[in-house]
Amino acid sequence: MEASLQMLFSWLAMPSVGLPALGLVAFLAATFLPVGAEPFLLGYLELVPEDFWWAILVATIGNTLGGLFTYWMGFAGRNFLEARLKGSKKRDLRVLVWLEKFGPKTLLFSWVPVIGDAIAGLAGWVRLPLLPCTAYMLIGKTARYVLIAYLYMAFKP
Repeated sequence: MEASLQMLFSWLAMPSVGLPALGLVAFLAATFLPVGAEPFLLGYLELVPEDFWWAILVATIGNTLGGLFTYWMGFAGRNFLEARLKGSKKRDLRVLVWLEKFGPKTLLFSWVPVIGDAIAGLAGWVRLPLLPCTAYMLIGKTARYVLIAYLYMAFKP
């Protein structure tokens, strides 16, 4: 087991496969897995600062695709549950009512640690429209990565 982990870490070593690895980590960070892409992004920028915008682009696309995967999990989860609980009494949670009220704009906050993944999953659960959800998710995640990367590069020791 330890040898396989060592092989995985050596394969993900930067900068040899840095951008693909950054995309993968950013994808995983937008699912319910407890992974953060920011340290990986900042580490990559420390090694290859001239790839600033490429790193932002790859991290944003990976993280948005991960958010869409989480959205799909919520969508599929509801379909699965409804198929098994035919005729049962539905109970709306307050957060679901809130999501339905504010719509896809709530996905601007899908980048927020801890609650962001839940927002994306619940957006799928309540079946918010995919295209606007994707656009707002992309805007929020891009803004976060640009801000984090810019502040790091501007104020790094």
